Amino acid sequence: MRGAIEAAKQLMRDVLSEATGLWVSLRWQFLRGRQGKPSGLGHPLVLSLTSYPPRFPTLAMTLKSLLMQSMRPDHVELWVAEKDLDVLPKAVLDLRAHGLSIRTCKDTRSYKKIIPALAAHPDAAIVTADDDAYYWPTWLEQLVDAYDPSVWEVLCHRGHRITLRGDGMPAPYRTWEFDTADASSSLSTFPTGLGGVFYRPGILPAQVMREDLFRLYCPTGDDIWLYWMAALNGARFRKVGPVRRFVLWRGGQEVALYNQNVVGEDGNDIQIAAMLGAYGFPPVSAGEEETAGSSPRVAAYPD
Repeated sequence: MRGAIEAAKQLMRDVLSEATGLWVSLRWQFLRGRQGKPSGLGHPLVLSLTSYPPRFPTLAMTLKSLLMQSMRPDHVELWVAEKDLDVLPKAVLDLRAHGLSIRTCKDTRSYKKIIPALAAHPDAAIVTADDDAYYWPTWLEQLVDAYDPSVWEVLCHRGHRITLRGDGMPAPYRTWEFDTADASSSLSTFPTGLGGVFYRPGILPAQVMREDLFRLYCPTGDDIWLYWMAALNGARFRKVGPVRRFVLWRGGQEVALYNQNVVGEDGNDIQIAAMLGAYGFPPVSAGEEETAGSSPRVAAYPD
C-alpha cells in the first residue's frame, strides 16, 4: 500500500514538473528580452548558480525562470567546471544572448555556485539558486525587498528550524523542523540552497573561501559550511514569505546531494559534527541576543 502511495505521489510530481516546464517555455516566448526593474540596492546584485552534466538536460528551464524575474540582477552567472563547458547544451548557450554569463572555475562541486562569485564580486550582494528547480517570477524581488541594510542577516525562501538537544547542541538533522514557517531572525533557521539564499555584502567572512577547510569538514554540505561561516561572522537567518513547495524538474533528484546527505549515510550529521568539533555551535547570551544581527563580529578560526 505504501509503495502504491509513493508511486502516485511521484506521478503527481512528474506531471507538475512537465506542466511547469511547458509554462516556462510559453512565458519565454513572450517575455524573453524583457528586463525586470532594477534592484535599487546601491551595490551590485549577482544571481549565481552552478550545474554539471547530469543536470544539463533541464538546466535551460531553470535559467529561463531566473532570466524572467520581475527584478533585474546586475549579473546572472552560471559557473561550470572547465571540463564541462564543452558539453553544455545549445539551449543553455543560446541564453547568453538574453543576459546569461557562463563562467568556468575549478571543480569544487556545489561550492561552485558561490565561492567563485564571492571572489569575482567582493562588494556585491549574492543570491544563490539551485539548478534543478523552477523559480516563480517574483522570487528574487521578494528576497531583495526583505533586505534591511541595518540588520546583519542572511535571507532565504526555504529553511529548516534547528532542533536542539538538552545541552544546547544541534540534534540529528532528521529531527529538525523541515520547511519551517518561522519567519523570525535567529540562529535557529538553517537556509537551504533550493529556495535561494540572499547574502548581503560582507556577511560571509574571508574564511569561507578556504577550500582546504570546506573540503575537509563539509565536502558535500555547502549549506552547512555557509551557515556556520555566516553565524560565526555575527549573522542571523530569516525566512522570507510563506512556506512553498518547490517544483523540481523530473529526473534531477536522482543525482541530488540530498541522496548522499540525508537519505544515505547520514552525511549531514557527519558534516555537522565536523563543524561542531572545529568551530563549536555559535553561542548567544541574553545580552548578545539584544544586539545580534546588528553588526559583524570577529570570530576565531582554526588554522
